[in-house]
Amino acid sequence: MSNLLIILTVLSSFLANLAQKTLQTDFVVSVSEDATQPMNYPGTITIHAQRFVLTMYGLEAAYDGKTLYMYSANTDELTISNPSEQELVSANPFLYAETATENSSITEHPSDDGLETIITLTPNDLSAGINRFTLRVRNADLMPLHLEIKEGKKLSSLTLLNPAFIVTEPTYTIEPEGSTFVNDLRF
Repeated sequence: MSNLLIILTVLSSFLANLAQKTLQTDFVVSVSEDATQPMNYPGTITIHAQRFVLTMYGLEAAYDGKTLYMYSANTDELTISNPSEQELVSANPFLYAETATENSSITEHPSDDGLETIITLTPNDLSAGINRFTLRVRNADLMPLHLEIKEGKKLSSLTLLNPAFIVTEPTYTIEPEGSTFVNDLRF
C-alpha cells in the first residue's frame, strides 16, 4: 500500500469517525506571529459532523448545520446568521481538513513510537490564506490530539485536553434569554 493511500486512509477514517461520533474536549488555542509571544485562549468544544458547540472567553457559538448562533456574555447579544465556509472553519478548524483534502498535497509524519499519525495538508492554491494545516491523530481510536494552522506569519495551535467521544448530543442552538439583544442576519 502506498504512503499516500495510507495517509488518505487515516485521514478518511478520522473524518468518517467525526461524522459518526460526537467529540467533546477542552482545549487551549495558542496564536502567535513570527517572533511574538503566543496568546493562549482556553475553551470547550463539542463536535458532531459539521455541527458544533464552542465556548471560549465569554463567547458561545453553536452551529446546527445551517445556522450559526453566537452569544456574547459581555454585551448580552445573540447574533444569528447563515455563515460562510470561512466563518465555519474559523470556529471549527476540523472542517478545514474535510474541505481541503481534494485541493491539497497530503504528507504523513508518523510519531517515533508509531502510536500517532501526523497529517499535513498543504493547499495547492496558497492564495486562500492557509499555508499549512497539520493534524495529530492517535491511531488506536482516531482521536484528534493537536492541530496547527499556518497563515502567513500567523501560527494557530489547538491542543485538545482530555478529548473523548460522548453519547449525549448537545443542543446545537442558543436561545435568547430575557433581555438579550438578538441580531438576526439571516435575511
